[in-house]
Amino acid sequence: MNKMSAKRKSEEKQDKAAKNLKGPHGDGSDSRTGCDENNSMDEKHENKPLQDAIPHTGLSLPLDDIDLTSTTNEDIADEFLKIMDDFSQKLNALKFGKNVCYMYNPLTYAKETHEDFVRKYCKSTKKVLFLGMNPGPFGMAQNGVPFGERDHVVNWLKITGNVGKPTKEHPKRQIVGLDCPRKEVSGQRFWGLWEQLCKNPERFFQTGFVYNHCPLVFMSDSGKNITPPTLPVKEREPLNKLCDAMLVKLLQLLQVEVVVGIGKFAEERAKKVVSEEQLENVRVEVMLHPSPANPQSNKGWDSIVIKQLKECNILKYFIDE
Repeated sequence: MNKMSAKRKSEEKQDKAAKNLKGPHGDGSDSRTGCDENNSMDEKHENKPLQDAIPHTGLSLPLDDIDLTSTTNEDIADEFLKIMDDFSQKLNALKFGKNVCYMYNPLTYAKETHEDFVRKYCKSTKKVLFLGMNPGPFGMAQNGVPFGERDHVVNWLKITGNVGKPTKEHPKRQIVGLDCPRKEVSGQRFWGLWEQLCKNPERFFQTGFVYNHCPLVFMSDSGKNITPPTLPVKEREPLNKLCDAMLVKLLQLLQVEVVVGIGKFAEERAKKVVSEEQLENVRVEVMLHPSPANPQSNKGWDSIVIKQLKECNILKYFIDE
């Protein structure tokens, strides 16, 4: 890609990331159901074998102290975590209305496991960034890992660490960390796909990474999940502004060439950022969201996604076609 981090025209250009980027009111999945990054349903939605699916051969955040132009591979995890620390503090200062009775920030209470994930798998630049919307209550909310289905987080990604508690916890949405007993279907499908295709996480993370546009979880008084696109405009816009600015920093730091939106919402936010920042050598694609709340995802999600990734020339980064 072009060296986005190399003197991006001027300080005014960098400040462009802090402009109010109004996003479309699309949902976080690839359906109209308003599903989020991690929607959990019955175990009947567990992944099916991929044998037939695998193709055959033939704002401007206050981060001026971080010099992205001189970042080396050894520094990338450290710089990533610095960006997230500043980002997290800004997010914690946001105010939300009466409908948001609970807000979880796993970057804070799941800091150890999140940091373990970053230090293990974000030690180099990445050609492809898979971008989700925000955590659900049984995935990243539990352990700080995007699409963090417990079995894959512990047994495949080998993530370790202590997980604390959010400041205010809903009794029906308690955080139990790496001991979470609930199946998280979106994460089970996402990481299950890459386990089948890449066999080991090192192969996936050699060229790819996955993160969320927003790391916060919002819930009503009943514990119902509230997705970012459904927040009132006056609450949604400051949130999107911070999240868009963070995304710009990650694209610069990781020197990303392709952003794959996991669902329409993530695709639209990425397109907005790439257009506003004139990142000419970054392209944006989309893949079907794995949430079981999306009926299309329950009809062979893995086969559909493999076809999508192959058609947009992304699968080649991860397997020999």
